[in-house]
Order: sequence, then structure tokens, then C-alpha cells
Amino acid sequence: MRNPAAVLGALGRLQQVGVAAGVLVAVVVGAFGVGVIGAPGVETVENRFTGVSGNTTTVGTAITVSNPNPIGVSLGGTTVVYTVSMNDVAVASGEKRGISLDRGNTTLQLSTRMRNGQIPAWWVTHIANGERTQIYIDANVTDSLAGDRSFAVTQEKTVETDIMGAFNSTETRPVDANRPFVSDPVLYINETRGSWNRDGLTESETPLDVEFDVYNPKPTPYTVTGIGYTTYMNDVRVGTGETENSEIIMSGERETVGITTTIDNGNLDEWWVTHLQRNQNTTMYIDFYLLVEGGGEQFRVDLDAIDYETNVETDIFGNKDQYPTGEGTESSGDPTEGSDGRSTDASGSDGTATPSGGTGTDDGGLLGTL
Repeated sequence: MRNPAAVLGALGRLQQVGVAAGVLVAVVVGAFGVGVIGAPGVETVENRFTGVSGNTTTVGTAITVSNPNPIGVSLGGTTVVYTVSMNDVAVASGEKRGISLDRGNTTLQLSTRMRNGQIPAWWVTHIANGERTQIYIDANVTDSLAGDRSFAVTQEKTVETDIMGAFNSTETRPVDANRPFVSDPVLYINETRGSWNRDGLTESETPLDVEFDVYNPKPTPYTVTGIGYTTYMNDVRVGTGETENSEIIMSGERETVGITTTIDNGNLDEWWVTHLQRNQNTTMYIDFYLLVEGGGEQFRVDLDAIDYETNVETDIFGNKDQYPTGEGTESSGDPTEGSDGRSTDASGSDGTATPSGGTGTDDGGLLGTL
């Protein structure tokens, strides 16, 4: 039979240990709450394009989280949430829960796949905003031990383009028919103007109004019966069309003829792939022609003199020189059936991040955090 005094003594020691553990937990929680033990915070967020395929674009996100304490901590109640958007169109979003931090800074590596079908929606906002895009990056750490306090960092960057600026010109350019028994030039283009028709902008089409001031140097009148065009962006045909006109240009006179060209926004996801493959560079080319009647015949005149070519360059995250996309870069791959968008990797820099779970969003064109 056990000694009653010994049993009572053991129970007393267990009670003391339990009380001590409870006090320790209370002290830790209280220390976080009053700031004796520092709560983690977000130091920096860096994004880059890490791959592109026919259907998806991969965005890599590096979030540096600071641990101000002299020792490493395991924060089961800590959540890191981040979002990246271009003019309110989401391109990356996700979270990490339950992370372990060494002292100092720890960098979490996350990756999100965006459906390229998001690109037409972004393009519409870019044109509607005067060829301006606001890149918004938000990241915050929420710690349950610190009373669910959040520590956030927000970054913002503006990306601007001027696609049609160089089209506006007062340079006089000759137009040759390149036909037998026709003396060239048959016409002169004295001025060209172009602007986005934002009032006609829709989810499916981007209209562009262009005008030419045409001078007839010949002794006989010409009638412009039609204007045609084909638009390419990095060899991807994004628009083509022809309009009927009936503009008579008398001898020695100058008349204005115009057309509203249209970009088919449904082709822009294909263009986007080439834009990233060329390290965010695009050559835009518009091929124009006139249908002309004169001297008793009708013929097509290619407007080689005013065919428009311009280079469009972007640096969406501001680091493409450091992280170029193109030949030799990582391919994102297309999503496979059954992907649940859960976080599967994280690596540390200046520390080791160990996530216990993470989930990316699967709405708004995003396929989740990898």
C-alpha cells in the first residue's frame, strides 16, 4: 500500500507544474499583448513573373516577415495574407498559416497561377484609364497571440504606355500604286491622327479611331471606296476589318478619310503569352490599305508609307532586368485536373519558414497558391 503522504506530495507537485505552465502561457500571451515579446510584421513584398504557358501565368511572391525576438518562434496562430492586383483585376492572392520564424527576417516563397483569360479584363481597364495601370500589393500578418492584431505593408506602382502617340504625325508621305502604266505617287498622306474610342470600349472590343488627310496630286479625281486594316501584336493578329467609304478627292484637293479599327479582346490572352516571352516587349503593327476608283478602274493601294509600327514595353513589377522572362525562363505549366490550390512549398532566406498550411484563392481567374 502506497504511503498517503507520498501520494499527496506527488499530486501537489503536479498541481504546481500545471499552475506554472498555465502562468507561463498567460505570461507569453500577455507579453505579446503588451509588446514585451515582439509580434511579427511584414518587411517587404516582391513579385515577379516566373513562367507563362498557353493558359496560365505564374507569379512568384517573396514576403519577408520580421521576428523582433532574440529567439526563433513557432506561430501556429499567425497568418500571412497577400493580394496583387492590376487596376482591381486580381493576378495573385493567397495566404500562409502557422509559420515558424528564425530570429531576424524570414522570406516566404509563394507562387500563384493566373488564368490568362484575366488579361482582356485588365486590358479594358488599362485603356479606359488612359493607358495607365495601378499595381496594388497588399500583405499583412495577423497574430492571434497578439489579440488578432494585423501588421500590414502596402505597395503601389503605376505602369503607363503610349501605344498610339507616335501615330499622330503631320509628315507628308507619298502613296504609290505600284501598278503598270500608273505614275506614282498617286496620292499624298499629309497628316495622320489616332485615338482610342473609350466611349465604344467593351469587354469584347477595343475601338481605335484613325484619320488620314489625303491629297490628290493628279489631274483627275479619285474616289476612296474603302479602307482596310490588319492589326498585329507580336505577330498575333488581334484585329482586321474593312469599311466602305465614298469620299471623292478632287484634283489638287485634300480630304479627310477615316476608319474605326477594332482590337478583338478575345485574342489578347494569346498576345500576353508572347509579351512575357519577349521580356514584356511587344511590337504593334497596323497594316492599312485604300480601295480607290480612278481613271475608270478600281484598285487597292497599300499604304506602306503610313503602316504603323511601335514598340510597347512594360515592367509591371519593376524588376524585369533582375528577373527577365523569355527564352530559358521557367515554364509555369498548365493546371492539372484535381488541383486544389494548396500551398506545397516555402523556402527561407535569412531564416527558414515552415508553413503548416496555406490556401490560395480559386476565384477571379486565380488557380491558387503553389
